[in-house]
Amino acid sequence: MPKLIVSIDGVVIKEVQLTKDRTTLGRRPYNDVVIDHLAVSGEHAAVLMTGNEVQLEDLNSTNGTYVNSRPIRRQVLRHNDMVEIGKYKIKFLHDAQDASEMRVAAAPAPAAARADAPTPQRRAFDTVLGADFEVAAAPASIRVTSGSAAGREVALVKVVTTIGKAGVAVAAITRRPHGYVVVHVEGAHAPLVNGITVGTTPVDLKHGDVLQLAGTQMEFLHSP
Repeated sequence: MPKLIVSIDGVVIKEVQLTKDRTTLGRRPYNDVVIDHLAVSGEHAAVLMTGNEVQLEDLNSTNGTYVNSRPIRRQVLRHNDMVEIGKYKIKFLHDAQDASEMRVAAAPAPAAARADAPTPQRRAFDTVLGADFEVAAAPASIRVTSGSAAGREVALVKVVTTIGKAGVAVAAITRRPHGYVVVHVEGAHAPLVNGITVGTTPVDLKHGDVLQLAGTQMEFLHSP
């Protein structure tokens, strides 16, 4: 099944399986793939599927849509094509057997820690959504310290774990060789780390850091 792997600054923030005839990308919350950045138009581009053919169409965006660094109006997408929208890079995958490509743009996990097949999910528990890529162990976790889920601890068992409330505020925590980073993914309310706003540039996380997102406070726990 065709997929889109969305990343920014080398951090994978979401995986989208293409199941519809028309999938829209843009800044507005009603898009199928929301990319919350000022360089992205409200309705920026659309992915169109007809049989086995997948096309990308620019929807008269302000800053344009690029495939493999070339501006396009409408173009058939091939496996491994790189779409660029604003600062975001979107890898197009059309070969479900090529599991190694699922980690494009992400820092590679150790060989022993890689999963055979990514299983993206999005299940909310007040503040925590699903994750995109599995790893074998979870040396870090986040503990909710406020709200109805206070006291709940969630192990970071994925290379990329998204937290937040869809449509309100979503952040991504990514495991890298040197540790963990957090980045703002979408929504009007940016996450805070120790009271400092996190934008689209990844911020390193340290044991004991306090995260705030969508009115919920969490603590990052990591014992290397």
